[in-house]
Amino acid sequence: MMHSATTVAMGLVALAGVLCFFAAIPAVMFLSNLRWYRAPGDAVSTGMRVAVLIPARNEERNIGECVENVLGSRGVGVEVLVLDDASTDRTAEIVRKIALDDGRVRLVAGTELPMGWNGKQHACWVLAQQTDVPLLLFLDADVRLMPDTVARCVGEMRARMVALLSGFPRQILGGWMERMLLPLIHFVLLGLLPMGRMRKTTKVAYAAGCGQFFLAEREAYFACGGHAAIRDTRHDGLRLPEEFRRHGLRTDLVDLTKLAEVRMYCSASEVWMGLAKNATEGLGSPKRIGPVTALLLLGQVLPVVAAVLWFAFWVSSRVVGATFDDARAAAMVSLLLAVAVVASYVPRLIAVRKFRQPVMAAVLHPLGILMLLSIQWYALARQMLGRPVEWRARAYASGTGEEVVEARRG
Repeated sequence: MMHSATTVAMGLVALAGVLCFFAAIPAVMFLSNLRWYRAPGDAVSTGMRVAVLIPARNEERNIGECVENVLGSRGVGVEVLVLDDASTDRTAEIVRKIALDDGRVRLVAGTELPMGWNGKQHACWVLAQQTDVPLLLFLDADVRLMPDTVARCVGEMRARMVALLSGFPRQILGGWMERMLLPLIHFVLLGLLPMGRMRKTTKVAYAAGCGQFFLAEREAYFACGGHAAIRDTRHDGLRLPEEFRRHGLRTDLVDLTKLAEVRMYCSASEVWMGLAKNATEGLGSPKRIGPVTALLLLGQVLPVVAAVLWFAFWVSSRVVGATFDDARAAAMVSLLLAVAVVASYVPRLIAVRKFRQPVMAAVLHPLGILMLLSIQWYALARQMLGRPVEWRARAYASGTGEEVVEARRG
């Protein structure tokens, strides 16, 4: 009987140790990355010219403010090219009106989407060919820039000597699903990507970026094929840096929390489908989803569940006057579970302050992780069933990202 109790005690200690280990991995990585993931340095007027390229499809609620913000940039010369990608709203009309008042703005009419292309990648590729400016800033229409954002990023790009610079804007959050899921972008980025190693190598495995903001050297962009090389993807945030690195070009990341903001989605359904549309090219890919699920469940969800169950067991034992056969093992379990819970929450609590994220979302971190994993598995299931991904009134093949022919003809 004593041997059985000892075995159970050691098993509990081992389980708590495993949870502690998996919780510590993202926590240590996150803390280490904070010294690498920083905002661009102060702006210095360089006189550099930057072409800001904005693909727009039904963006009447965003495009006017986006363009006006870019035109207010200081320290660099900007020209703004907006491609109207078959919009059915007032997007083109709004841009055309701004262009009449400011010669730096040009409206580019979209063409029919060629076979094998994703809509956004085609729009970006067409835009890049419309200018000879040495620096290209690919910007989503829902992003709002501060006046010195472009100049600071240009300066940082030159200081770091990289060919592609990307950054993650501050997320403006509305509904509960936005608040639960979108803050996890920073957790996943800083908790899973070794940024110190990323800066020392051009290996494709360390590629990362945000499709909302890409600053590229024109020469390097065309040398590696630009968006044409990733024409069938929905995940330019990952695939464009991969392509640069595949050609031996350096890429890097900056923190744009105080320099740009974006409202990505405006409803729960948009959040779900927006994150699912490219999940199978990221965390939800067949080769990644197993290890990622194990890491996040063991390190971010189960520590809290186990700690609650262990505390309930301890309280009930005190109530009935029972004692642990191995007090030392019980103390070790308590300590390891406490460390695991703290480790799982540390990155989120730091992010609340550093990236201006909601406190309640951090408190409900395990639930957010479960929601995130659910989206990854949902996206993978759709891909395995051959279901198309629908976004912006277009349907794309779930496995490749190219537009589904039937959707185009319909």
